[in-house]
Amino acid sequence: MTHRPDLRVLYNARCPVCRAEIDHYAAHAAARELPIRFDDLNGPDISLWGVSPDAAARRLHVLHGGQVVAGVEAFRLLWDAMPGYRWLARVTGWPGIRQVVGLIYDRVAAPLLYRAHLRRSARTGTSGPR
Repeated sequence: MTHRPDLRVLYNARCPVCRAEIDHYAAHAAARELPIRFDDLNGPDISLWGVSPDAAARRLHVLHGGQVVAGVEAFRLLWDAMPGYRWLARVTGWPGIRQVVGLIYDRVAAPLLYRAHLRRSARTGTSGPR
């Protein structure tokens, strides 16, 4: 992977886990004046992303070079754009590791966070993202 400047990250700020992680990345990027923008899917017009609010709540999305990337590959693009995290982008790209990390994110982490999001939305009376 090579350095990826000018990224936009779409995340769910209503998810406490997602918000904590993205707040950390945003502070890291701001301290280094990196050209990374973090968009809460509940705030901006996500139609620009070409992703439904529900799909955006299911996985992290990154926009780079006019392309939207989701899941572990989105994380890898983000990590690759930040000094101190590039090693993580490289390691998670190794054969075998890439597949295992992808399965863990797609089959365990993302679904658990999404179900928690749905429960939170039902409890607070919000209709999900937005």
